[in-house]
Amino acid sequence: MNNQDHPPRGVAALWPPAAATQSAPGYGPDYGTAAPDESRELSLALMLRVVMEWRWLILAAIAAGLGLAIIATLLTTPVYRSIATIELTPPTVQAVNSDTEAPLKMDDSFIGTQIGLMKSRALAERVVQDLNLTANAEIVGDIEAPRQDREKIAIGVLQRNLDVKAVLNSKLITLRYKSTDPALAAKIVNGFADGFISTSLERRYQSSAYARNFLQRQIANVRRDLENSERQLVGYAQNQGIINTNTGAGGTSDASSLSGASLIELNQALSQAQAKRIQAEQEYREGQSTRNTAEIAERTAQLRGQRATLQAEYQEKSNLFKADYPEMVQLASRIKALDQAIQAEARNVQTGRSGTLAAQYQAAAAAENALRARVEQLRGDVLNLRGRSIQYNILQRDVDTNRTLYDALLQRYKEIGVAGGIGVSYAAIADRGEIPSSPFQPNLLLNLAIGFGLGLALGVAIALALEFLHDVVKSPTDVRERLKLAFLGGIPTLKGNRPVEALRDLSSPMSEAYFSAGTSISFTTDEGAPRSLLVTSTRPAEGKSTTSWAIAQFHTRHDRRVLLIDADMRKPTFVTGNEKNDGLSTLLTTRDQVSSHVVQTDIPNLWLLPCGPIPPNPAELLSSPRMKTIIEEAVGAFDTIVVDGPPILGLADAPLLSTLCQGTLMVVEAGKTRTRGVVEALGRMRSAGANIIGCILTRYHNESTYSYSYDADNIDSAEHRSREIRAIRTS
Repeated sequence: MNNQDHPPRGVAALWPPAAATQSAPGYGPDYGTAAPDESRELSLALMLRVVMEWRWLILAAIAAGLGLAIIATLLTTPVYRSIATIELTPPTVQAVNSDTEAPLKMDDSFIGTQIGLMKSRALAERVVQDLNLTANAEIVGDIEAPRQDREKIAIGVLQRNLDVKAVLNSKLITLRYKSTDPALAAKIVNGFADGFISTSLERRYQSSAYARNFLQRQIANVRRDLENSERQLVGYAQNQGIINTNTGAGGTSDASSLSGASLIELNQALSQAQAKRIQAEQEYREGQSTRNTAEIAERTAQLRGQRATLQAEYQEKSNLFKADYPEMVQLASRIKALDQAIQAEARNVQTGRSGTLAAQYQAAAAAENALRARVEQLRGDVLNLRGRSIQYNILQRDVDTNRTLYDALLQRYKEIGVAGGIGVSYAAIADRGEIPSSPFQPNLLLNLAIGFGLGLALGVAIALALEFLHDVVKSPTDVRERLKLAFLGGIPTLKGNRPVEALRDLSSPMSEAYFSAGTSISFTTDEGAPRSLLVTSTRPAEGKSTTSWAIAQFHTRHDRRVLLIDADMRKPTFVTGNEKNDGLSTLLTTRDQVSSHVVQTDIPNLWLLPCGPIPPNPAELLSSPRMKTIIEEAVGAFDTIVVDGPPILGLADAPLLSTLCQGTLMVVEAGKTRTRGVVEALGRMRSAGANIIGCILTRYHNESTYSYSYDADNIDSAEHRSREIRAIRTS
């Protein structure tokens, strides 16, 4: 700072450049740790702030975009566009096994094919030839070239200016052609529509004629192949002695020959004989395993009746006589004789039945064996015939195939005719192109809209780039959101007068701003303003000395005894003229009383402790216990101590002083101090244990803040800021 133009001895001279602005306070959620990276994230609030801050740049970009749009519109040659509409009808095909025709499905591939044909080079060449566009100077220009080269140029121009699009959810296709001549645009677009329909008809006729000629050649070839295959089949059958009894198509089988027919009949007879043999064998085996109980019971019924009578009599007399009684013995012998008779009769019945079943089984087996031998003989004959019929079947299939092809070709040849080949075109003109009455391009409204959008986008992009590249603290919002500090006040930019003169005028904007900031500082602690306050900044020349003087002067208005200490022992600001003997550096190296080095200023209740002689080792002096003793002695003698400290970055002085003072006030120059530097400075102060009460912005201009108005939105009251600070302290 310059040391010229100092006030006389006994009056403190202020030479700091002062600036900042005052704004309505806000409530921050946490002012403990700054997180500038998060605050720089793109958000709606940041976008709105950037737009408002750089509004003139954005408006200038929009104005430039609109101006360029108007100039481009005026310089652009008018272009006219004519539109023709074509309706597509799907072609029909012959239905299978039916005399009716069915339309093809109108899918995207069909429509895409037609659009491709409309854009094809062949159609453009046809239009050039039909309209004789090679002689049109607007198409090919005034050049002397062979007709072939002029035709290529005309085809390229037509393909570039033609636009073909399908109408959504319809069978319509629009052809759009643009030209600087409205009549020529209508003429060419209609030429494309007519040429497309004519080309489709010619293509169908040519394909029909080609199909007829192709079918004629194929029919002749197939007829010749059919005759040859029939001759080979008959000759082979005669040589091999094959008699085919199957009159149908599709070749022969084993059953078609005489041996095969006999084999089939004998197989059926063998199956029947085998079934009879199995049945007889089953009956024979069942006859051996059973005793024919029913027949035996019938033949022995009388004998069993007699036995039952004798058995009953024996049982009745057994109650009177013993078993060896003669009459009892006689009855027992008669019963035994009847049992023998019954068994003999049962054996006779069983023997007769078995003989009958055995005879039947043997007869059935003999018949089966005879049939089996005949079947084996015929099987050999059939296998021999099958081997000889392989070539016959091959020839038969050739005959059937040739006959089928011949019949199909004849049927298709009958269906194709000249009238059927041409038919009706599947494309028709719905709307012919008309001569446009107004140009299609340039479109002034569209160009203005594009210019406005591009200007707005460019302006916002430049504003955001400047915002992120010029990463500085500019507003109270940056203090709250990016530095996480309480905003205590803003100091306007000084115009004309020096800071000391502006502060003497109590009605000046700077005095009122510092008064408001001092009021905010009064609410930073529960007891009011800190008894000892360190005022520091990130870098030199941010207005911290002016702020120290103004804060000290503010406290004198409340009848407080205030001591201002110039602790910037590297580049002192306040000069008294007696620095060789009096000052802070002398106190730090002696045991003198603080009062012996204090200088009375021309402001009542304000004393100054100047820096004194500049020492070679300021950090060592400030870190000594003597500095703490000086602060405590000053606090005991004065109501408020304001310490004007050195900048933070690069020096250890400010962190050392912050540990000795009750509060630390950050002074930041708006629009020039980078956020990263402030954050690093705050980190150093907090690491040292500093109690940072808030931040004051200097050199910030905001007309709405300091306009003389009773509008509640423009009043930055100390009461509002006090509520902010108390909310921060209690959160």
